[in-house]
Formats: sequence, C-alpha cells, structure tokens
Amino acid sequence: MKKFPSLPPHTILLPLIAAMLLALAPSRAAAQTHYESNVAIGAKGGTTLSMMTLSPSVPQSMLMGTTWGLTFRYIEEKNFGFIVEFNLVQRGWKEKFEKDPGYAYQRRLTYLHLPFLTHIYFGSHKFRGFFNAGPEVCWLIGDSHSQNFDVANPPVFNEEYRETEQFDMDVHTKFDYGISAGLGMEFILKNKHSFILEGRYYFGIGNLFGSSKVDHFAASRGMAISVTLGYMFRLK
Repeated sequence: MKKFPSLPPHTILLPLIAAMLLALAPSRAAAQTHYESNVAIGAKGGTTLSMMTLSPSVPQSMLMGTTWGLTFRYIEEKNFGFIVEFNLVQRGWKEKFEKDPGYAYQRRLTYLHLPFLTHIYFGSHKFRGFFNAGPEVCWLIGDSHSQNFDVANPPVFNEEYRETEQFDMDVHTKFDYGISAGLGMEFILKNKHSFILEGRYYFGIGNLFGSSKVDHFAASRGMAISVTLGYMFRLK
C-alpha cells in the first residue's frame, strides 16, 4: 500500500490560518445598532462540475458529480455572519480525445470537506441575496477511474505529445485545501424555515500529484462549480 507523505506544516497552516482569520473575524467597528443573533442548521444537496489544472496540460471537459452536506450558520450582526459546513463532494476530471473519439477516460475523487465561509447578505425578512467566501480543507476518501483501454499500457494516440502518466498515477497526498466563493438566494418561510439556492466556485491550492522538480506534473490542482439546494431551520 502506498504511503501518503505529509506536507511540511508551514506550507499548509500559514495560508490556511490567514484565510480563516480573514473569513471568520467580523469587523465590529461597522456595527451601528444592536442585532439579535441568528443561529440556524440545515442540509443541502446538488451537482458538481469539476476538472483539474494540470501542467503539462491535459485536454479535459467537466466531470459531473454530486455534493451533499450539513450546514451551521451563525449571524451576530446585521448583514454579516459565518458558515461552517461538513460535506461529501465528488470531484475529478474527464479527458477529451478529439483526434481519437473512440477512447474515454475519467477519474472520480470523493472528498470530505470542511468550508469556513464569511456570509454577507442583504434583503428583507422574506427574501435575501447573499455572498459566501472563505477557505476550505478537504480529505480524499475515494479514488476511482474508468476507461475503455488498458491504463498500464495505453495505446498510441493520434494527438502529438499527449500526456498519459496521469491515467494510473498514485495520489501524492489525500489532503487538499483551497478557496470557495458563491452567490445565492434565500427564501424565508415564517421566520424559522428557509430554502437556499446557491452557486459556488472552488479553486484548489494543493496538488493532487507530486510537484517537486523530479515529478512529472508541476501542478495538479482541482477546480469545481457546484449548484445546491438547501433547507435551513432557525434555532435562535
């Protein structure tokens, strides 16, 4: 079994801590009046579209997956709060074979991920628009690929200089981290119940494969777009 090497602590913790402090530290100097805190929990589900930023590049199209999760939201000041989520997310990539249309390959990566998001909203007690942004950390729990050729002995493709090492390359580390940002709408029913529609973009910072001078890929970072529908119940 391949051992996943750990990353140097400072390469993970310093940017993550800095991003979390920016995301979770509200500016109380902007508060002009007292606002009753709002605490809510909920669940959501939806669809993801993802691909990888690989260097050297690999022709790709978006891979469709799913996302499911639980949400905790705390609002202390008017128009400002924060959100913590615990999600199960499918990401990965699907390769394009424009000069070899008979071939197909896709790799699906399943993550547990924990976003820490600033929540900025506006609107009325019935309808709100909002913007969420902040860091997230991820842990890989599933890695599978499907294709119609032997990845150990790939065919000779018509496309010149096509990369093939990624077909069966081992994951370098299960840990990933990145930045998320999203826009959405919240429909509030009788103050306690609400439904949320959100579109969100994830930009990965960590590399899936090794990225040292002796490794094949200098970069292998994930990116994803998700569209989710959620339900929130206000506790306070």
